[in-house]
Amino acid sequence: MIVVKIPGLNNLNTNNGCRNAGNAIIHEIKAFRDISATELEEIHVDNSNLNEQNKLIYENSKKLFETQDKVIFLGGDHSISYSIGKAFLDTFGKKDSYLIVFDAHPDLMPAMKEPTHEEWLRELIEQGFAPENVILVGLRKIELEERQFLDKNEIRYYELNKIDNFDIFCDGVMEFVNKVNSKVYISIDIDVVDPAFAPSTGYLEPGGLSSREILYFAKRLSKLRSLMAIDLVEIDSENDKCNNNITVKLGAKIINEFLCGFK
Repeated sequence: MIVVKIPGLNNLNTNNGCRNAGNAIIHEIKAFRDISATELEEIHVDNSNLNEQNKLIYENSKKLFETQDKVIFLGGDHSISYSIGKAFLDTFGKKDSYLIVFDAHPDLMPAMKEPTHEEWLRELIEQGFAPENVILVGLRKIELEERQFLDKNEIRYYELNKIDNFDIFCDGVMEFVNKVNSKVYISIDIDVVDPAFAPSTGYLEPGGLSSREILYFAKRLSKLRSLMAIDLVEIDSENDKCNNNITVKLGAKIINEFLCGFK
């Protein structure tokens, strides 16, 4: 297992404070558990050169998937998940690659040349990630064009106001991805959590998960034997200094739940 910081940005200048979130999260984690230097890495990227940034994230992620049992990535914004996801797909193959995305938004707008945090998932699917192997959890704002893409491609998605029982729902998600030979990648945008519990992020949407609920999901999903990769993105650690670091602290607890499950 290894934790990898990726200070990657392509967020249309809406959440640049998340560049250093990885360092802030690691600092909080070290307050209650040991993480050795051998368990930490960083992919050093230049945010002004998006083509090179994406290439570095892809190449380093692919190498990690080929050599590590499990990898945790700390962003950065959600655009990094495109290159991580492409490396995941190319490593494990279309049939066996599964993706669970926790997000308030589906991120399925038509992709730009270098996918941003608003359309990374659409580009990943158009590049070959099987839409039938994708699950979106916690959606609260879906643009018409995105809903049409979801329905056309028969992508499983769950709007938060339609989830009545979290135990039963989590059972269903785990059963769906826990196939023979499946490899699972979980991507968590912190805005899936309600702003009352995670105020420091780019696009706040009311009605999100509570901190207890996201920690419950992390604890349950960490038990998946097929889980290979997690990313946590969109925490504005700079803005969070004005909020008593509550969002960073929650991010650290989320990651700790996965670390505990891996042991």
